[in-house]
Amino acid sequence: MFTILLAISVGAIFAVQTAINAQLRKFVISPFLASMISFAVGVIFLTITILISGSPLGIPLDLFLSQPIFIWLGGIGGAIALTTNILLFPKLGSVQTSIMPILGMTLMSMLIDNYGWFNSIQYSFGLNRIFGVLLVLIGVFLAIAIQDKQNEQHTSQTNKKNMLNQWIWRIVGIMAGMLLAIQIAINGQLGKVLHSSSHAALVSFFVGTITLIIIVGIMDRSYTNIKEPIKQSAPWWIWIGGILGGSYVLINVYLVDQIGNGQTVILALFGQITGSLMVEQFGLLNSLKNRVKPIQIFGLIVMVAGVFLIRIF
Repeated sequence: MFTILLAISVGAIFAVQTAINAQLRKFVISPFLASMISFAVGVIFLTITILISGSPLGIPLDLFLSQPIFIWLGGIGGAIALTTNILLFPKLGSVQTSIMPILGMTLMSMLIDNYGWFNSIQYSFGLNRIFGVLLVLIGVFLAIAIQDKQNEQHTSQTNKKNMLNQWIWRIVGIMAGMLLAIQIAINGQLGKVLHSSSHAALVSFFVGTITLIIIVGIMDRSYTNIKEPIKQSAPWWIWIGGILGGSYVLINVYLVDQIGNGQTVILALFGQITGSLMVEQFGLLNSLKNRVKPIQIFGLIVMVAGVFLIRIF
């Protein structure tokens, strides 16, 4: 029972992290800088965690030479995906910012499994998986498309343009989810090579941080806005997105060992969707309050059922 509640909680943590990072962006302005701060905090958190556990931080040099280059670059995909989520949150709201990447993750993970990309174990398509994908697509339609259809009845030309922009952002969200699936596959292989999921997570966060430091230097050409949350007396919790991200990775490692990968994914997904519903329904963490409709909840349940078929069978 404890592991079930923990798995649901860790999914909710992911939804809360996105909301927190979106608020951090309001103070630092740049989504790239907000992502950089989150990743840097995650690196510090994971480093302290590994040191407390008594494990050495160092990685043998020969591993860098003997392993394919892609195995060290999972953090790049994570950095891009996290930045995308920060951009999506004010455009789509908490619920859609959760479910569009889930759709992308589901589709890409099936491709990775089917073709054995990134040295993953190969699992061919089956009827259960195909039916699962159809359920996920139906769930997305119920949660999004029907709501858009209702809005079309009283939309102006400007609002129709805004709806088109929303669909563009939704596609971006799907692509971000695909990057997350690639990151998970790469980090899974890195964990096997390093014989430590904690070290794999640290490498991923470190690479993501370096990537974002470079991106901020190119795009923003300044790091001075990092002081703005302090100057504006921002709430303390806007700094903990990286801690939640690091905790998400570490707890998932524990859960996979306890209840297996399939159950962990399903329960965490349920928690993520529940958390996003709560954030949007009640406007938590200073986010935009938006009443969730029953049809959306039903659509999300259908999505969970589809992912269950994909992950378990």
